[in-house]
Amino acid sequence: MHVLERVAEVMARGDSVTVVPVGQEVTTQQAADLLQVSRQYLVRLLDEKRIPFAKTGKHRRLRIEDVLSFKQTRDRDRRAGMRSLTRLTEELGGYESELA
Repeated sequence: MHVLERVAEVMARGDSVTVVPVGQEVTTQQAADLLQVSRQYLVRLLDEKRIPFAKTGKHRRLRIEDVLSFKQTRDRDRRAGMRSLTRLTEELGGYESELA
């Protein structure tokens, strides 16, 4: 039941939920769609070795676990950056000057 509660919580925030089998491989376009980035940007991430992939012939395939792990790390880093920026803005009185 915990899984369904978590799905409902995520969807209530307006986020999407995707259920995929462990070990599932995805194409670069599917991974880009999941990360909400362009395929070209995703390929750059692959070239920079930021997300592992395997080649089948000329095509790159990514394990869904690797894509989701990258997404989780990226989202965590973004939230930390936003908290830091907010804290800095508060310290410098940035929000108070907006009210004046």
